[in-house]
Amino acid sequence: MAKGKGISGGETMPQSTGQGLNSELYKTIVAIVDDRVREIRVTREEFDGLKQVVQELAQAQARTERRLDRLTEKVEELALAQARTEERVEELAQAQARTEARVEELAEAQARTEARVEELAEAQARTEARVEELAKAQARTEARLEELAEAQKQTEIKLATLTDEHRKTREMLGGLAHTVGYRLEDEAIWALPHLLARDFGMTIEAPLVRTFLETAPHRYIEVNIWGYGRLEGRRTAILGEAKSQLKKRDVDSFVKTVAKVRKIVGTDVFAVLVTYQASPQVKQAAAEKGIQVYLSYELRLPQASL
Repeated sequence: MAKGKGISGGETMPQSTGQGLNSELYKTIVAIVDDRVREIRVTREEFDGLKQVVQELAQAQARTERRLDRLTEKVEELALAQARTEERVEELAQAQARTEARVEELAEAQARTEARVEELAEAQARTEARVEELAKAQARTEARLEELAEAQKQTEIKLATLTDEHRKTREMLGGLAHTVGYRLEDEAIWALPHLLARDFGMTIEAPLVRTFLETAPHRYIEVNIWGYGRLEGRRTAILGEAKSQLKKRDVDSFVKTVAKVRKIVGTDVFAVLVTYQASPQVKQAAAEKGIQVYLSYELRLPQASL
């Protein structure tokens, strides 16, 4: 068979073949083949374009996958964040529960506080009422004190008057006491020489007197009855004191006076107490101290003995 250009190479087939292929058939076949070649060429071009599209799609797919990977990572991060958020929400829920419980406690405490405040308000009201009562009582007290102050002033005036009158009375009584005392001393001074002579055999050197004894230069003590006598041949000082009512303390005081006078005169001292009244106990105490006691009525000697 003779060679010519192929269908795709632009060669032509011979006019006939050994098989008896006529030209018309050949042309038909060539036309068909050409159409087919064209179809194939077009399909290749489209394939190349499709291949490019597929490559672009692959690249886009790769980019999409990378984006998906990043999205997956982001989703995982979001999932972790969501888990943390849920934990935080749970914590907040628990905190909220605790807060609600605390609020309930505070509400109860507030209720108790309000009740206590109410009690305090009532107590305050009672206190204010009591203060009002005390204020009124204080006003009455002040008024009463004012009355008492005025009464006290009047009392002080009366007391001053009474004090002055009492002073005068005391002066009068003092004068009377001195008069009575002096009278008792006078009677003792008159009667003692005879009583001492009668009772003790004492003789008096000179009349007895009321005088002062010098205890030191320009220092003196008063004695109610004083003098000297002789007792059993010895010169003896006579010291006497007159008391309207003789007490135990008077005896003790007189004992000290006797001791002091004994030092002054340097001789024996015959001690005598004269009184209107003395109890047996006082008389006994005086006797134990060596003191002779005469009652006032014993001074009334019969005229014949004077």
